[in-house]
Amino acid sequence: MNRPVSTINTLITVDYLKNQRENQYFERKGLGEKELSPAKVANELIGMLNADGGVLAFGVSNDGAIQNVDECGEGLNKYRTLVFDFIQPASGIELEEVVVDGKRIFLYHVEQDVERVFSRKDNERVFLRVWDTNRELDRDHIKKLEYDKGIRKFEEEIVKDFDVEDLDYALLDEYKKKLNYQGSVKELLSARHLTRKVNGIQYVKNAAILLFAKDPEKYINSASVRYIRYSGTEALTGVSHNVIKDERFENNIPRLIDTLKLFLRTSLKDYYFLDIETGKFKKVPEYPEEAWLEGVVNALCHRSYNRQGNSIYIKHFDDRIEISNSGPLPAQVTVENIKTERFARNPRVARVLEDLGYVRQLNEGVSRIYESMEKSMLSEPEYKEANTNVYLTLRNKISGHIKTIHHSIIETIENQWEMYNDSQRKILHCLFFTYQATLADFVRYVGVNEKTLRIYLNNFIRDGLVEKISEKQRDINALYVFKKI
Repeated sequence: MNRPVSTINTLITVDYLKNQRENQYFERKGLGEKELSPAKVANELIGMLNADGGVLAFGVSNDGAIQNVDECGEGLNKYRTLVFDFIQPASGIELEEVVVDGKRIFLYHVEQDVERVFSRKDNERVFLRVWDTNRELDRDHIKKLEYDKGIRKFEEEIVKDFDVEDLDYALLDEYKKKLNYQGSVKELLSARHLTRKVNGIQYVKNAAILLFAKDPEKYINSASVRYIRYSGTEALTGVSHNVIKDERFENNIPRLIDTLKLFLRTSLKDYYFLDIETGKFKKVPEYPEEAWLEGVVNALCHRSYNRQGNSIYIKHFDDRIEISNSGPLPAQVTVENIKTERFARNPRVARVLEDLGYVRQLNEGVSRIYESMEKSMLSEPEYKEANTNVYLTLRNKISGHIKTIHHSIIETIENQWEMYNDSQRKILHCLFFTYQATLADFVRYVGVNEKTLRIYLNNFIRDGLVEKISEKQRDINALYVFKKI
């Protein structure tokens, strides 16, 4: 089931044909589908040509059943010639006929083209594959598509002075295993169109450097990510400069994703609050990992790398995190339709990232950001396009949420719980349930005199568990709260 059935794309196995979810790069077409004419198949292939390429399996039904295209009889030849009959200009589509379980199917291998826009020969209709659907484009969208194909050229450019010793061969071996590829690294890069021959010499493209070089910055300026942590909710300068951490990350894109994932996990805090109904502490993340990780992956995947000197930025404030990359938004994508539209700024990069499994479905990334923020009961993600950059802002509720208690305080209380007397436990219980209290509140709740309460509260303040909110040293109306860390 896992043995490749294709000699062109070793990722395609019987299991893949039957069970792979249709996406940006894969489409099934069964024999029994309504009006499945050669022209209809040509429309789908045009959509793939204008987008990121892919594979169309003709003779495999939507539910994954392997059929037999020989049932088309004499009409089968029309499916063999449809690329020449219906598509202009001449395209890089390769038809592969394979036999699975004794049944013939057609695999149309579509190589995306970064320069040209493809259309129907007979009526000049233009299509674009978005997610798992095929869209017909109007004149305005065709112009935008032409513009974006111009930006895409950067990842296709070759680098003649690249040293092959700068390749991350361990990562390339991982990629070979993912694809069930048996050839050499050189052959793999060629098969994935990450190299190009000029006068008999094989040169790597910018896309290969971004994906597999140990140090892409050596060849592509600012192919990096910069993380900045601010104290507060604004970026201040001069004497009020409030940057408390500034780190730069340089590596190929897959390694960057791995590194940033671990780094942000430790940089973003977890908090706890007491569920009054159950009496249990529940963890509240500053942001759901699915949201910020997808934001980082999308920035790395869709950045305009031709605009060098401008890194991806992750700016971390007390109340929000901002992820920005050089734009503008591609093709038909706008701030308003970003949840449903898709167009890969760097299709070579996008394809390899999906092959490697860094995202389950690259084209679902933005929708997943919205869904994970909603599940965490956080504000809707905010996208903005300004100064030819794209900005994603995720806002938290932690910084101003008085019901949250930092995990370090919970850990200290749990570790020292047996050492506290009944009055000290009641003070902590009071704060858990009321979140803030005055001295008079504690007297009523705990049932001991003010002098004793002050001693206990001062000890909690000394231990870093509680803080007093008052400018006066002895303020009977001062509020006591758990310390914000």
